[in-house]
Amino acid sequence: MLPREKAAPIALPGARIAMKKTTSTTKTAPASTRDHLIEVGLELMRRHGYGATGLQEILHTAGVPKGSFYHHFGSKEEFTVAVIERYVMLEAEHCQEVLGNTRQAPLRRLRRYFEDLIQTAGQTAAIQGCLIGTLSLEVAASSALLQGRLSASFMHWQASIAMVLQEAVMKGDLPKSIRPDPLAGFLLNGWEGALLRSQADKSDAPLNDFLRYIFEELLAH
Repeated sequence: MLPREKAAPIALPGARIAMKKTTSTTKTAPASTRDHLIEVGLELMRRHGYGATGLQEILHTAGVPKGSFYHHFGSKEEFTVAVIERYVMLEAEHCQEVLGNTRQAPLRRLRRYFEDLIQTAGQTAAIQGCLIGTLSLEVAASSALLQGRLSASFMHWQASIAMVLQEAVMKGDLPKSIRPDPLAGFLLNGWEGALLRSQADKSDAPLNDFLRYIFEELLAH
């Protein structure tokens, strides 16, 4: 992994769930019932999606009674908002680690970021795809609450990429005529489309094509 530097937090990201490692001498505080439910829901929804993840499955897997669920969440939609927020928070660590590493040139670390995403969301990953993209396809049209949260997540993600592109413009790595925010949106949309095609084809070829054309053609200098 890249060395971590202290930098301003970058909100959001891609498709990796950070895994915490513990040793035999490290004791971790027990998760609250709410946190435990969110962790279980995140795992199940990443694997099966929103519709195929029923409340009973969540409760059974978590070992939590229905009353405890409704003590913390008013509905499955509210619960899913919390799941999205947890996913975004964990992904922000990856975003900060790579995009915030100013020891590397901005376009180089942006490419490294997407290369890492291929490893954590592509066909060789334990769970393929991006939760934000998957839920957008599944529930954005039917739930105003989830649609708003998903849209906000994409906007934060876009802003994180735009910051790196703006740095590249300032350093002369990209033309001054570049508008970082629309370009960041284009890159993000291209990534999500390539990821969807990758899942349909059961191949990382669309993701590798995305990398090649973006960084060897569009952003080449």
